[in-house]
Amino acid sequence: MIILGIETSCDETAASVIEAKEKKSKVRLLSNVVASSLPMHAKTGGIIPEKAAREQIKYIIPVIKKSLSDAKLRLRDIDSLAVTVGPGLIGSLLVGVETAKTLAYVWNKPIIPVNHLIGHIYANWIECDKKIEFPALALIVSGGHTDLVLIKNHGKIKWLGGTRDDAAGEAFDKIGRLLGLPYPGGPVIEKASERGDASRFTFPRPMINSNDFDFSFSGLKTAALRTINKCHSELDSESLPEQTVNDLCTSVQQAIIDVLIKKTLKAAVKYNAKSILLGGGVSANQKLRDGLKLKIENFKLKIPFFVPEKWLCTDNAAMIATSAFFNYKPVPWKKITANPELYFD
Repeated sequence: MIILGIETSCDETAASVIEAKEKKSKVRLLSNVVASSLPMHAKTGGIIPEKAAREQIKYIIPVIKKSLSDAKLRLRDIDSLAVTVGPGLIGSLLVGVETAKTLAYVWNKPIIPVNHLIGHIYANWIECDKKIEFPALALIVSGGHTDLVLIKNHGKIKWLGGTRDDAAGEAFDKIGRLLGLPYPGGPVIEKASERGDASRFTFPRPMINSNDFDFSFSGLKTAALRTINKCHSELDSESLPEQTVNDLCTSVQQAIIDVLIKKTLKAAVKYNAKSILLGGGVSANQKLRDGLKLKIENFKLKIPFFVPEKWLCTDNAAMIATSAFFNYKPVPWKKITANPELYFD
């Protein structure tokens, strides 16, 4: 089966073509095209929804054409379409959804609506040589979401817990702004933390010992604000020394990672997970990837750990097409709607 995926939930405009023969086979990536308006949003320190959607209107058709060209396929070679229907920015979602519906009608192709969050999980199946055993425990961590879910099988997902306020990626971005760092803050904080001293500052690990699988990072953000203001006051300066910024970055990053790892391992043990999966934009953070892998090994859990290639962690259409393949439930194009508040069913 060959599926064309379309993803426009935020500021990326993406299209991808994947091929797979059966659910036990390897998903082959034939093309993966992403047009991002991030440089435009970096100037304002965050995404402006209306501007993102306008850019996506410009990009959507060229991106789809290029994805087919890169895959060396024509329209008649595509078996099905897949599109992100939510969650996300409503204007952006509509660009992808309405385009996919139109193509499904014109081409007379089946169309599968895909939950963006579940798509991030299925990035782990792309070009994966090892079998992912069920039940699998997945941590989805991004700018808008931090969730732990149990995958009992394809199409059977149980939500275990999530953020009560700020997501981990949002905390990175907002603390980065407090430090005067470029947007998005996560990658910049990660790079700065490589030169930092984690022992200089101590930040709280919110809810790390709670008896549930929920997260909360607003308190950490507030603690970071107070510490940053204190540093400014002590130095009597509007700017902080580079080393101080580096030290703050590494301390904040470690606080977030410690919570994510402990909660994930706790859930994996409780639900007897046979695989641990990582997904979402923040899963590109090398410290998180290495830390989770090391803890699994140190605790001798003997649970296989899966994480996508870094370029598949951020929003892309390959994960949407792959999710559609493993959860193949076509819906009449007239019944597909964008839902910015879509969560786990």
